[in-house]
Amino acid sequence: QVQLVESGGGLVQAGGSLRLSCAVSGRTFSSSAMGWFRQAPEKERDFVAVISRSGTYTYYADSVKDRFTISRVNAKNTVYLQMNSLKPEDTAVYYCAAGSTNNLGNLRLRSAYDDWGQGTQVTVSS
Repeated sequence: QVQLVESGGGLVQAGGSLRLSCAVSGRTFSSSAMGWFRQAPEKERDFVAVISRSGTYTYYADSVKDRFTISRVNAKNTVYLQMNSLKPEDTAVYYCAAGSTNNLGNLRLRSAYDDWGQGTQVTVSS
């Protein structure tokens, strides 16, 4: 059974930082491209960042570029999202996802992912 378990969310003031983690089990992590998405209340789930299987390539949404960093440790089956300079508009439930394709362009789309975590809440106060 595939499981993706996010952690690290919470309440932080604007300008602060959080690091999200996503631990993966039940699928071959090193063969999985990993992405982060977020969903604010009454909005669609939007792409945030993706990292290739080896970790060599990353891609970010314009709204988080230069503030967020995605990384992975294949030996730990874990992907991370370091979030700095947080803004109130970053408030959302953050989801990690695993995909079989390694095409970073396609991995901006929710449909490219096979498995999803349950999400972790991030709230940024002004």
